[in-house]
Amino acid sequence: MEPLAIITFLAAVLAATWRLATPFIFTSLGEVFSERAGVLNIGLEGVMLIGAFTAFAVTFFTGNPVWGLVAAMTGGLTCGLLFALLTVSLKANQIVVGAAFNLVGLGLTSFLYRSVFSGRMETAREYHSFSPIEIPLLSRLPFFGEILFRQNIMVYATPFVVLAGAFLLYRTAFGLSVRSTGEHPRTVDSAGLRVGVIRYASVLIGCALAAVGGAYLTVAHTNQFNEGITSGRGFIALAVVVIGRWSPWGAFFVSLLFGFFYALQLRLQAVSGITIPYQFLQALPYLLTLVVFVTLRKRAAPPSALGVPYKSS
Repeated sequence: MEPLAIITFLAAVLAATWRLATPFIFTSLGEVFSERAGVLNIGLEGVMLIGAFTAFAVTFFTGNPVWGLVAAMTGGLTCGLLFALLTVSLKANQIVVGAAFNLVGLGLTSFLYRSVFSGRMETAREYHSFSPIEIPLLSRLPFFGEILFRQNIMVYATPFVVLAGAFLLYRTAFGLSVRSTGEHPRTVDSAGLRVGVIRYASVLIGCALAAVGGAYLTVAHTNQFNEGITSGRGFIALAVVVIGRWSPWGAFFVSLLFGFFYALQLRLQAVSGITIPYQFLQALPYLLTLVVFVTLRKRAAPPSALGVPYKSS
């Protein structure tokens, strides 16, 4: 490839990186709160699907993606309330409940999509969504203009959401309570704080953000809903949390890394002369996820009470 072609290729990959990383950023940030409070939610895939379908359906019927996003968050909060009820109050096995959420999310959204949109498949493919916003002057910058200043509002929002999440987790009394609950829930209980309430709040935050991550796919990225549209992103978000060391900013930068993997394989499929089977390129993000996870997992220590139901004395 010529130097100009390489620069163009790299700019296209990096421009897509932030967009493709956005669902990981929202979902993994939410899971950071949940796991730092000691609750492991492997049902992120199901919650993302519910958020994606809810946002799609409400946006389709109202013509307003903002209402779709609000509806997705409401659906996420409902999922979080149910998950917390089962795992925190009833102390059900968190892995089993999370697996059930994934199955229910896939089955329920597929059923509802076929039922509601069975006669509207064609009209459902085009509807109002969040469009790219070009920042005046900055969007015309060579190379960086396309990468940083021609994104939609949900992409632009990600660093501010992460900043708010980091502030909440590390600079507030609530954040200290969350971190303490994931490490020493008995101490938190002894201090007069209610472990169950803190875990409920953390799970609600986690599921609401996971639903927003799913909603992004339908109201700001693909602009349509397909069965299983998340394609394993919820599971990758779990790996992002571990590799990012249960940190909001760590989750942000690791999400960008996996967004780069996704963007790279998409662009490679469009490059003429590439003889690599497209099936391998499609599997590339997942293979690289495994490689990075196995390489870095031993360098991070999870919260000591992660996945352990708390029983007050």
